[in-house]
Amino acid sequence: MADKSQELPVIAITAAVGAIVLLGVLCFGIWKKDDELEKTEEHEQKNGSTKNNQSQQKKLKPITRQKKEPKMMFTHPWLASSLKGHSSNITGFDFSPNGKYLASCAEDRTILLWGVKDFSQKEHKYIRANVDLDHAMQVKFSPDSRAFITSLSMANSVRIFKFGKKDDGSLSIQASPEDFQQKHTADVINIGIASSGRFIMTCSKDTTIIVWDLKGEVLSTIDTHQVNNSYGAVSLCGRFVASSGFTPDVKVWEVCFDKSGAFREVTRAFELKGHSAGIYSFAFNGDSTRMVSVSKDGTWKFWNTNIEYAKGQDPYLLQTGKCKHTGRAIIAISHDSRTVTISTAFNISVYSTVTMECEQSIDNPHTEPVRGLDFSLNDKYIISCGDKQVHVFHNIVGYRATIVDAQEKKKKAKGGPQKDRLQKEINEARESLQRILGEAA
Repeated sequence: MADKSQELPVIAITAAVGAIVLLGVLCFGIWKKDDELEKTEEHEQKNGSTKNNQSQQKKLKPITRQKKEPKMMFTHPWLASSLKGHSSNITGFDFSPNGKYLASCAEDRTILLWGVKDFSQKEHKYIRANVDLDHAMQVKFSPDSRAFITSLSMANSVRIFKFGKKDDGSLSIQASPEDFQQKHTADVINIGIASSGRFIMTCSKDTTIIVWDLKGEVLSTIDTHQVNNSYGAVSLCGRFVASSGFTPDVKVWEVCFDKSGAFREVTRAFELKGHSAGIYSFAFNGDSTRMVSVSKDGTWKFWNTNIEYAKGQDPYLLQTGKCKHTGRAIIAISHDSRTVTISTAFNISVYSTVTMECEQSIDNPHTEPVRGLDFSLNDKYIISCGDKQVHVFHNIVGYRATIVDAQEKKKKAKGGPQKDRLQKEINEARESLQRILGEAA
């Protein structure tokens, strides 16, 4: 019992000493944290005052804001105007036969109708037509300029739009209640409507051309046998349909009707042969007596098609020109056959059929590849589309070619009235060049 009583004080003393040591350690830790906290606060106060001083100094400095650089607008000495109204890339356009309107279609599901007389103005008004549940890839006017047809991207068919008048007398555009039936199994790449108003043509990527009546009934289906079609068109005279593709030729058919206007047949008319590679596209002049073609072989050709093909006569080659740029191309010829223009991706080249030389290269007119190229009905303008704008260029090469051609004809002219008419043509072309470029020709 004595030993146990002696051990109790020792244990108590040991416990007390341990408690005192533990308490000391805790107090030291708390003091150290307080000291570090004070140092941190002092450091933050110093930094804070420095930052405040710096911010005050910065506030004293004048604020300079960077100005946004304006977007570069395309300019060219030949540019007459740019038609702006679409919110997406334009896919095609066409002039009305009466010369009053230009219709453009785009991926924004709209078709805009522009007034040609406003081309020389700064502002360009338009009438909008909506393409419900789809968007148009091409647009072509009817011969009477009171309607137009479109090819639909997703439906891969044709829709007709007709003009009307609103209560206030202004022009309205309404779509027909039903589209043409979908007959093509491949994408439609081009459409056309005969100037006679007797038929509509659709051409697809495979080897198919379909000839329709105006009500959407199929008159004939053509197999072009060209591996695949790259282009198809109806001649401006309204007699022919034609196609080009993988093979190095252009095939032309005549769509025949009897005297009563009833469809009879589609018969092979003639072919353009002479290229060494596939043909990208082709074009007819105003009366189908001349044609042009552009090929993968890097050349374009100028043809005389004023022939009696029913008697077996073949077109003959007038000239061959070398393309300034290579790649997939679109070609167009003026109605008077004096000017040819070719687009390849981001470039437009303008040629004279008198010299067969490239007279002008218009580089990067659009921010997207050129998708449409043509001449106005009076040949005064060259029209292109590729992005959200339609560019309208003065046909300067056409004016110059007119002067050269008329001067040569004047030398050979025998009668006074003919010479006077040619001289008037020369004077008008010179006046136009002077007005547009300040150029004395």
